[in-house]
Amino acid sequence: MGRDPFVVIGGDAAGLSAASKYRRETDRDVIVFEKGQWVSYAHCGLPYFVEGSVERLTDLLSLSPADIEERGIDLRCGHEAVSVDPTDRRVTVHADGEEFDQPYSELLVATGASATTGPFDASLDGVFTIHGLDSAAAIDAYLTPPGEYDRDRLGDGPVDDELVDHNAALDPPERVAIVGGGYVGIEMAEALTARGVEVHLFQRSAHVLPPFGSAVAERVEPHLVDRGVTVHTETAVDELVGTDRIEAVVADSVERSPPGSRPVADDNSAQHDDGDRYPVGMALLGVGIQPNTAPLDGTGVDRGPSGAVRTDAYGRTSLPAVYAAGDVATARHAVTGAETWVPLGLTANRAGRAIGATVAGNPTPVGDVAGTAVVKAFDLECGRVGLVDADVAADAGFDPVTETITAGSRSGYYPDGDETTVTLVADRRTGRVLGGAIAGRDRAAIRIDTLATAIEADMTVADLERLDLAYAPPFSPVWDPVLVAGKVVNGRLDD
Repeated sequence: MGRDPFVVIGGDAAGLSAASKYRRETDRDVIVFEKGQWVSYAHCGLPYFVEGSVERLTDLLSLSPADIEERGIDLRCGHEAVSVDPTDRRVTVHADGEEFDQPYSELLVATGASATTGPFDASLDGVFTIHGLDSAAAIDAYLTPPGEYDRDRLGDGPVDDELVDHNAALDPPERVAIVGGGYVGIEMAEALTARGVEVHLFQRSAHVLPPFGSAVAERVEPHLVDRGVTVHTETAVDELVGTDRIEAVVADSVERSPPGSRPVADDNSAQHDDGDRYPVGMALLGVGIQPNTAPLDGTGVDRGPSGAVRTDAYGRTSLPAVYAAGDVATARHAVTGAETWVPLGLTANRAGRAIGATVAGNPTPVGDVAGTAVVKAFDLECGRVGLVDADVAADAGFDPVTETITAGSRSGYYPDGDETTVTLVADRRTGRVLGGAIAGRDRAAIRIDTLATAIEADMTVADLERLDLAYAPPFSPVWDPVLVAGKVVNGRLDD
């Protein structure tokens, strides 16, 4: 009698990476249950579809269902795994109005995360999150005048036609409020500006892109303004106003800012006792995400930061034969060694692949995470890794030394270079590289990979300073900006 199959819940990055690796290493059955109709797509490409840089929605698909089935994977879309019985090793699944139980030998929960809407009424027309292909399609249709939407933009995927048609019938907005200045907010500010919409970006804290540190934000914010975005820092959106469709947002200062640090109400806003009212025809909520852990509710599974499923070095949960990976799972931080939750694409793909190998009989660690991330803000590139905030580093038990430098991206005499800003954080006692952030217009973001490698290798800033990085005038000065930062911080360790 054969063993029960390896069952995967979730048909995107972590889930299909695991299933594909598993099938390459064994001939045992693997079943993938996907709640929705879309599988294996590039979530990070959604803003660029809205912007128009990506021609068709289906260009964002990495694998088609046919490709997946050719790999020997039993993919079942429209199948929602609603509960798990870890004692009997069964998953209860809803599909087509019916329910059935699927036995498993091993189970991977790779259900990802969902965009949150905070305290806001997201049922109003014109209020969106962007987390999934259907949401991108709806926004794209909403930005187009009635009767003019080109459905060829959607390709031949399983689009929610009712959602697209509803938004395509509405008049497009002239102004949009983006709530949240994180990755989504910055990328969508660029996308919506490209679509001819006036953009107001609201950020509760003192700077946009908080994980990147103040030095990066101080370059990003004026660049956004130069490109036509109105940036409201230290300003919280309190309310979305409208009956059926969004009409305005009400926003108020979190605390009084120094003169010039944020714009006052403009000619299209009105003063209220509870804050300023900004008329808008669209609101884009980028206020965070939360892990989709519902299938494991009631199982007693251990949870970690943000309620994500706690996993060990091999992606195993506290339940027997149950693994978790991707945006639903925790990981180990490469700098602190502590449990963390870092929902990023490479983390999901890498962990899924490792778990697929482990379940197939080749135990493979999922690897640590350093929070390496990059973001594009119009012409400006930004990167970050590790511990960028000195207070966070101190709370983790380090004695942080932080320096921010600027250096040219190419030899000074070679054209088209740009000033590159590098923030580097190291531990005074050991000299170990703890983290860093970079901003610039000329291949700045990719330079963060040097710091990510240094962190993974437990390098000191002295080690970093001695790296033999490539030099040629079109690509870098003799001393790359990262090496300059290493020199400066290394010189400060004995201060």
